[in-house]
Amino acid sequence: MSKFLFVVQGEGRGHLTQAISLSEILTSAGHEVVAVLVGKGNNQKLPSFFQEAIQAPIETFPSPSLVYGQGKALRVWDTISTHLLKFPLYCKSVKYLKEQIDYYQPDAVINFYEMICGLYFSTYRPNIPCICIAHQYLLLHEQFDNISKHWFDRFLLNFNTKVTALGSTQKLALSFDKMENDLNRNIAVVPPLLRTEVKKLNPTSKPFVLAYITHHKLAEDIANWHENHRDVQIHCFWNNPDFSDEWAVRENLTFHQVNAEKFLTMMENCSGLVCTAGFESVCEAMYLGKPIMMVPVPNHIEQMINAHDGQRAGAGIASTEFDFSKFLAYLPQHQSIQNEFIDWQHQANRLFLHYLETLTQKPTQIFTFKPSGSRLGSWWRQLAFR
Repeated sequence: MSKFLFVVQGEGRGHLTQAISLSEILTSAGHEVVAVLVGKGNNQKLPSFFQEAIQAPIETFPSPSLVYGQGKALRVWDTISTHLLKFPLYCKSVKYLKEQIDYYQPDAVINFYEMICGLYFSTYRPNIPCICIAHQYLLLHEQFDNISKHWFDRFLLNFNTKVTALGSTQKLALSFDKMENDLNRNIAVVPPLLRTEVKKLNPTSKPFVLAYITHHKLAEDIANWHENHRDVQIHCFWNNPDFSDEWAVRENLTFHQVNAEKFLTMMENCSGLVCTAGFESVCEAMYLGKPIMMVPVPNHIEQMINAHDGQRAGAGIASTEFDFSKFLAYLPQHQSIQNEFIDWQHQANRLFLHYLETLTQKPTQIFTFKPSGSRLGSWWRQLAFR
């Protein structure tokens, strides 16, 4: 049996829940997760559901995260400039990963889209395999149906994705549905990783809409729409530390702090989900057969692409605003693809064990560059060849 060490990008909840799911798959097969290292921004707190579910030591380290400022939209240039100034801090995080990996001596490292992990493997080139897991790697697939607009934002997103995969042995791309593997780019397409709790639910449809937003400023848009549609019942989950666990704005509109168990109970019973196009939330709703309206955070190119891809896959509709009237009109027309999605997702255990056990049970030849010069120059040269 093999020992795995997880490195997880801690922003949002998607990569965290994926780590929980894969931990369950590996431990059920007799493998061991020896440690989980989570990259976090300055003000981020590690969710309690993650600390309770992961049966392994958890450590955190400073890592880049998105910058929103005081508005609702993602601020791309502020994100870039902020983290360029923090580059020396992130170099210390790279060194910290080395110390932890040297201490735990895993047979393989599994990277859930954490940039610091890519920089570590590029810098130190350890002789162990690194397997990268995220939906974002599907965007590098030669057959992926991407959006045609925002080419520069797409370039930045793909550049970031390539940085996370520096020095990787295999990229496992989570997908809404089946696609052929992209052998030229070392991308294997795999089903989404869903928590066991999701699969145990028995969905019904009650007369309320569930909402989930990754940036609490967007709550203003939901409240403004509801002002003129007070007969529509909405329960919205957010992460706003300035409010209590449950805040009733008015009758039929309630905001809840992120709570994994409570969210899944409401997902089980809602008539549909309106969310900010995070991959994990969309997949959970698809598994339960819930129609979805995906509303990307403004300027958030990854969520724009997720919304486009989710609509293509039959999850529901994409929208640029929280117009619940549009969603309510769509609900009677929705054609469920629940059975097809469940069939695809049920292949997850077999496929993940196949790829991970193959890489850890035989010697893996890891190709690395050995250029002279600075560490930063080394990273840039490696990206140029990918």
